[in-house]
Amino acid sequence: MLHHLFIILFLTLCISPNLTNGKASLEHFAEVSVLMDVKASLDPENKYLMSWTESGDPCSNSFIGVACNEYLKVSNISLQGKGLTGQLSPAIAGLKCLSGLYLHYNSLNGEIPKEISGLTELSELYLNVNNFTGDIPPEIGNMASLQVMELCCNQLNGSIPSEFGNLKKLNVLALQHNQLTGQIPPTLGGLAMLERLDLGFNHLTGPIPVNLAKVSKLEFFDVQNSNLSGFTPIGLKRLGDGFSYKNNPDLCGKAFLSLRPCTALDMSMINQLDPFTPAPNTTSPQNIPQSASIMPHCTQDHCTNSSSNLKIVGIIAAIVTVIASLTVTALVAIFVHRRRKQKIWSKSETPEHRFSMQESSRISSEYFCAWDPTQKSPKACGFCVELDPKSSGPLQSFNMEEIEAATRYFSDANLLGKSKFSAVYKGVLRDRSAVAIKSVSVTSCKADEAEFTKGLSLLTSLRHENLARLRGFCCSKARGECYLVYDFASKGNLSQYLDVEDVRSSHVLDWHKRVFIIKGIAKGLAYLHRDEPEKPMMIHRNISMEKILIDQQYNPLITDAGLLKLLADDIVYSALKVSAALGYMAPEYITTGKFTEKSDVYAFGVVVLQILSGQSNLTGSIRAAAADRRFNDFIDKNLEGKFSEIEADKLTRIGLICVDELPENRLTMEDVIRELCLVN
Repeated sequence: MLHHLFIILFLTLCISPNLTNGKASLEHFAEVSVLMDVKASLDPENKYLMSWTESGDPCSNSFIGVACNEYLKVSNISLQGKGLTGQLSPAIAGLKCLSGLYLHYNSLNGEIPKEISGLTELSELYLNVNNFTGDIPPEIGNMASLQVMELCCNQLNGSIPSEFGNLKKLNVLALQHNQLTGQIPPTLGGLAMLERLDLGFNHLTGPIPVNLAKVSKLEFFDVQNSNLSGFTPIGLKRLGDGFSYKNNPDLCGKAFLSLRPCTALDMSMINQLDPFTPAPNTTSPQNIPQSASIMPHCTQDHCTNSSSNLKIVGIIAAIVTVIASLTVTALVAIFVHRRRKQKIWSKSETPEHRFSMQESSRISSEYFCAWDPTQKSPKACGFCVELDPKSSGPLQSFNMEEIEAATRYFSDANLLGKSKFSAVYKGVLRDRSAVAIKSVSVTSCKADEAEFTKGLSLLTSLRHENLARLRGFCCSKARGECYLVYDFASKGNLSQYLDVEDVRSSHVLDWHKRVFIIKGIAKGLAYLHRDEPEKPMMIHRNISMEKILIDQQYNPLITDAGLLKLLADDIVYSALKVSAALGYMAPEYITTGKFTEKSDVYAFGVVVLQILSGQSNLTGSIRAAAADRRFNDFIDKNLEGKFSEIEADKLTRIGLICVDELPENRLTMEDVIRELCLVN
């Protein structure tokens, strides 16, 4: 009998691949067809998804943002921050093995198609920070595998579907910053796995369902800036700072200091809040550990709920005996059980270099700190702190989710500038304030984490109207980067106002603005050089036109004050080499290798002469014209003679003294301030 069984198995293994390969090729063609439909809708002008072609293979790394599982089925589409401007096609439902869809931080519009509910294997849906409109399809409630649903920061309206109560595996539901109306569905209180619920900045009304306070895994619940009313469940008190409810004036609750006291009418409503909604059952199948069910397996020829398995069994049954079919089925079941954790890799990769989708999914599921999955709290990115503008004490923490959301996932469209060791992005925080976020690699820092943190804390203590305020920072160990969050300066940096060829350009500064900017820079540097009880004397080390930002009122803001001192020697050397090439380096540094206040003064003098002349390259002829006060050859010609010669004479003299070869002949910044007082 055993001999016959091996013969049957041999015949099955020899014959079935031919059958399944033919079927697989048809399914492969079908998935390519679906991807082409999706591409046409997401990227109608074919600007970003040009690598998606009908003749291409999505499982060979040739389709940007597309990954396949081990059975060569499309299981992941990651196109976050790609500049997509189209819509999400209903054809997406044809990718039956899709487990992750990441389209956040784009400019997609239109409605979310109800057909998306056909993606029964999808565990993570990221459509946040787009321009989606219309109602949220209630059919999404049928997507039983969903663990993360991110729909925030769109223009969605209508109510929150009560069908979401069917998503028993849901960990994160983020719907904030939309235009949603109606009440919070009490069915959400039945989501035993829910850890984060973001509903703030909508137009929601009515009470907070009492059973939400009974969700034991809930850690963060945000309903701020809505129109909620009535009694606030006392059980939410356990969330501490994780419960955000401000700007809901009709909410009441004695346990919450900032809420009004409840009236008899408020209390009478408690038992009317859908008392039939069951509380989370800690012994139910809903509480199976996430790791046991995070990724539904999707086999070579079918997804879990597909009928194709029956067809294959029928084909095999027509070729071999019933015994062989049952034997093969049993072997396949064992094989699938052992490979329950799904993996992604391309055809060309060897098993040793496969990328685990399980690991990738867990990383992106860590909503609070997407880059450090070993931690749970919002502070887990490392050391993350935001500073109160009126003090040097901590106010609240930044986390990686906030940094990513602010920069639209570090979108190229938000990139303001880049150097060898850092990149600067424009960002918008949840309170809608604009910021500039500088990313610095941890490898660029000369000190260890504790010393670097101490150095940054000193920088956050600096408070002056002519210094760019460091609002806070966030360092991610897992990502290996630190993010410095500054107030945003809408007019760019001063280098943009040099070498302007068109007199009609908005980058031509009038005379009054030039004088105002020079005075502001001097005040900022003088503040740094002062030795005060609350602030030690500090040398900037790298003053240049690029380091001076201009805000909406043309107020100059010196940035990166003291930052160079915290960076590694090779980074410092690279920065100084650029500074020397642009003419900002004081001559004595070349011989002594030391920075002093007078080296900052020298760089300030160069900046003054650049502002007056409008030129980045202070040639010998320009300097000679300045020394001889030949203003027609020195002062920026774009001013067309509209400047004060008396002020020009004083400012030119200050600039020239500051760039004297001998440091002892230069003014101090306090001297400069006194001299500038004579300039109207």
